[in-house]
Amino acid sequence: MNLNDLFKAHNVDPEQVVLLRHRPVEPELRKVLPWLAIARPEVFNAYQQTQGEKLESVFAAMSGRGHVASFIGHEPAKALFIGLYSIGASKPITVEQYWKIPAYIEMQKFGLRGQGESSERDSVLWFDLRTTAFYSSWKGKMVVGWPPPERSWWRRAHRNDVPVLTIHEESILEAAMPSWDEITFSWDDLKVLPPRWKAALAQWRGIYYIFDTSDARGYVGSAYGEANIHGRWMNYAARGHGGNKLLKGRDPQNFRFSILQRVSPDMNADELIRLESSWKVRLSTRQPYGLNEN
Repeated sequence: MNLNDLFKAHNVDPEQVVLLRHRPVEPELRKVLPWLAIARPEVFNAYQQTQGEKLESVFAAMSGRGHVASFIGHEPAKALFIGLYSIGASKPITVEQYWKIPAYIEMQKFGLRGQGESSERDSVLWFDLRTTAFYSSWKGKMVVGWPPPERSWWRRAHRNDVPVLTIHEESILEAAMPSWDEITFSWDDLKVLPPRWKAALAQWRGIYYIFDTSDARGYVGSAYGEANIHGRWMNYAARGHGGNKLLKGRDPQNFRFSILQRVSPDMNADELIRLESSWKVRLSTRQPYGLNEN
């Protein structure tokens, strides 16, 4: 089965389709882009709504009748389907306007460099890309072969043979979650974690650690109750400090979250608090060395 056959079967002209295989050069953004495709599809779409000068002209020529078939770099010579977007009208925006758009502000935290930042360009075209129903149930499931050379991250569909290799039963946008003792999340990561990862964290209770990279000081806390570690960390994601006095006033962008110890769901609160205290001693996180007040 070929991708162009799917287009034709749904009255989509391959000559009016641009194929994009997203694989950001920024390592952190590359890591979270699949998460954004799941949890924040509007932010993912914003990533492709501005392009370099060559693609601007291609998009502009297709406005009102063309499409973007969006993929994420999956494995070497492969791409994972995200969706088919119609290309609508465009408008010029300045670099200053670009960085005022919330989606780009959010992605900048993951290293996005942005479009049009060279001295030669003081504006870019923003395109109204809207998702379609084209095989929407195959989002994160359909894997296609990406023709060589792999470095060519965009293609005209009608000029390329793109085989459909696999249709997975479940979406593979969510990579397997790391073992609990290998987890290290940034503060911004907490806001875009895949749903299954959140569900796992909501089942785990135990002792967690927050490391402030700005001055190498740490904070030890315990999580139990209704939402366990997920609930506690979402509190930090929302407020930055989780209500902890010595974390207030610090920049949560510098925080790194990890788990020191998982415990049984049957462990009583007194024993968990005893463990928390022992970790504070072992890691010297109480004042004046760390960020625990007591």
